[in-house]
Amino acid sequence: MIQEGIKRAIEGALAELGIKNAPIVLEHPAELSHGDYATSVALSASKAAGMNPRQLADAIVEKLELPAGVSKTEIAGPGFINFHLTRNFFADSIDAVLALGEGWGRNAQLDGQKIIVEYTDPNPFKELHIGHLVPNAIGESLARLFMASGAEVKRVTFQGDVGMHVAKAIWGMQKMGEVTTAAELGVAYAKGATAFDEDPHAADEIKKLNTAIYERSDASVNALYDTGRALSLAYFEAAYKILGSHFDHNFFESETGPIGLEKVKANIGTLFKESDGAVIFPGEEYGLHTRVFINAEGLPTYEAKDIGLIEAKQKWFPFDRSLTVTATEQRSYFTVMLKAAELLYPELSGKVEGVFNGMLKLSEGKMSSRTGNVVPAMSLINDVAERVLALMKESETPDRAVATQVAVSAIKYAILRSEAGRDMVFDFKTSISFEGDSGPYLLYTHARAHSVVVKDSFETETPAPVPPEAYRIERILYRFPEVVERSATERSAHHLITYLTELSSAFNSFYANEKIIDAADLYSPFKIKLTRAVMLTLKNGLWMVGMEAPERM
Repeated sequence: MIQEGIKRAIEGALAELGIKNAPIVLEHPAELSHGDYATSVALSASKAAGMNPRQLADAIVEKLELPAGVSKTEIAGPGFINFHLTRNFFADSIDAVLALGEGWGRNAQLDGQKIIVEYTDPNPFKELHIGHLVPNAIGESLARLFMASGAEVKRVTFQGDVGMHVAKAIWGMQKMGEVTTAAELGVAYAKGATAFDEDPHAADEIKKLNTAIYERSDASVNALYDTGRALSLAYFEAAYKILGSHFDHNFFESETGPIGLEKVKANIGTLFKESDGAVIFPGEEYGLHTRVFINAEGLPTYEAKDIGLIEAKQKWFPFDRSLTVTATEQRSYFTVMLKAAELLYPELSGKVEGVFNGMLKLSEGKMSSRTGNVVPAMSLINDVAERVLALMKESETPDRAVATQVAVSAIKYAILRSEAGRDMVFDFKTSISFEGDSGPYLLYTHARAHSVVVKDSFETETPAPVPPEAYRIERILYRFPEVVERSATERSAHHLITYLTELSSAFNSFYANEKIIDAADLYSPFKIKLTRAVMLTLKNGLWMVGMEAPERM
């Protein structure tokens, strides 16, 4: 990439000036008139060089051997060095985009790496609620970004198919009679959760059910459990299909719990301690806090189940890195559990990490999970799809499948546009807009570019004449691979979302101000090539953030 050539040129100039190990950061100026790349290295290295930043910038520029593709440099402000790229660089970039096709934007920074991405993590016996949409969107985007960076990626979920929530749901199923849908399971769970909090007798029954579920000691309970679990898993798979996700493996607490339980028991007296009938990890000894890994009933807690999960993952797919996408509120828990895991499995130290996400809030309505009074994920998607259909009816023939794609893109955009860890607000009006910063806007821009390309009837075997000045969109287009690489490195798709939005804005301005297909226009073939390159970039970029790119809207 061109920025590597610029960095090497700066390093060479600094070396001639006797300056070593100065960090070189290249950025894109906010105003294109200021150039295509800029560095503040003269400001950061001026003290070591014994010069003021402006003097050092002058000295660096004097020593620079500009790489091919850079037309000129200039010094701005107190010592920023701006780089302008050549007209031919931008024109050649378009040819490179079209030649690479689906490979455009991909890189090899993770070649040979084996990565597990765990995300969504729904619990059977509960409906997917809008909170699950956040790790699903983030996890799916990370999986695809890692794939685009050359890694072999496995997507997994970790599901709580045992525990008090299951006992509450089965207690509710016993009271309701036959349960045949995931929605009814949600009602059963809500009934059990309310009874557990309000009725001591019911709470005792639910605790006994919890033990019976672990032990599979009651045939009637087993039958309800098997029915509810099967309903949940089928419902999850249908939801994943709508969300554009798939998973290579499902891990379950019922499987990892026994693994973690035995691992913790085997290390009592060394890493773990007995306390009031339970087994704890003394986190204070490591500057953290203490957590229970085996409770007083002798059952593994979430902590022990996660220990078992790490071992199960490594046996299933020996990984170089395993990421878990989970809520920010779990950061403290995850830190303690991970410390215990690193002590148990020192060979995996540094290979397991958490990617923490904020909470999705609705501009209309509230969400609660304790009682089961939640906003189901599918309910939100369907509601948004209905609103999208209403907008589509005003202009085009409505298509329910496309409306659902648009709805999913609206939700994913609202989630991914923010840096990882921040809370998000989904506003129905702005999120489904076809004219602003939104998922539908990106999809609509792709469809608009496609509509131009399919009308193209030009056939030429000679290179298309290039306009003398680069269009703004050309000066954005070439950045795509570096944005993909940064998004994967920083574990955040918001860089790519921002880029795709900027690209879409530039293309829509280009579309409004230029007649792209015009037999009388010498530059029309070039404009069509540029439109093809934009369409391909949007398609590839949308795929990387987990959005489908319909050809018509």
